[in-house]
Amino acid sequence: MTSLDAPGTAIVTGASSGIGWEYAARLAGRGWGLVLVARRAERLDILAKEALKEGAAGVETLVADLGSPEDLSRVVERASGDDVDLVINNAGINGYGTFAEVNPDLLTRVVSVNVVALTALTRAAVPGMLARGGGGAVVNVASLLAFAGDLRPDPLPRRAVYAGTKGYAVTFTRTLAAELAGTPVRVQVVCPGLTATEFHLGAGDTPVSGERRVHDEGGMPAADVVTASLAGLEAGEVVCVPGLTDAEAVARLAEAELNLRSGSGGRMAPRYSHGE
Repeated sequence: MTSLDAPGTAIVTGASSGIGWEYAARLAGRGWGLVLVARRAERLDILAKEALKEGAAGVETLVADLGSPEDLSRVVERASGDDVDLVINNAGINGYGTFAEVNPDLLTRVVSVNVVALTALTRAAVPGMLARGGGGAVVNVASLLAFAGDLRPDPLPRRAVYAGTKGYAVTFTRTLAAELAGTPVRVQVVCPGLTATEFHLGAGDTPVSGERRVHDEGGMPAADVVTASLAGLEAGEVVCVPGLTDAEAVARLAEAELNLRSGSGGRMAPRYSHGE
């Protein structure tokens, strides 16, 4: 894998606030070149100037709405560049609300940003990383809500589609990591709990206006989330849960899945026979 201390070019989506901003700042301090992606041009311009002061090798900004096929296409093209060594798929929107009442167009946007864009950008970058043979990495930002499917709302949000998309990010990343085992390319999914950002200040249909700020609910500082993620990435950790005190919890999850597969009346065959 590309060492974080041997910098190349990193794409960071959702870079205009919160966790994305912190990833960009941290990578800039390690001398990475940055491609910053978000909807808010003014925020990106501010971040670009700060990143250069922190030591970034260079900064590009791409103002894009990843829920728009046209904008996503532009970012996908950049992600396929032969200089891209790291992709941080941090962009995400929540679309919180009662499933039967949320505007269906908003739910479509949630899936487009949280699932379609994440998948397309990963697919754009990984073939080049493999072909170059020098490593590379993809980090997908999910959420602890990926594991909260049967918990009722209050105090948790009404989140059926959001949680489903984050569950996708977890399963997609873990499965891709297994596929890429033995190659120098690494993938990680980060599952933070409540984080002190502006994420809860809107549903995601429009960007949060004004200067960067933090919602009233509090939570873990975004800097701590990124510290855990980058340390885990360098250690080869596929599932990173910042603040997790029980180091064996992820292993027990995998064991429970194995028990489900092996105890379901028939073990999963190595490949399906399609009737042959």
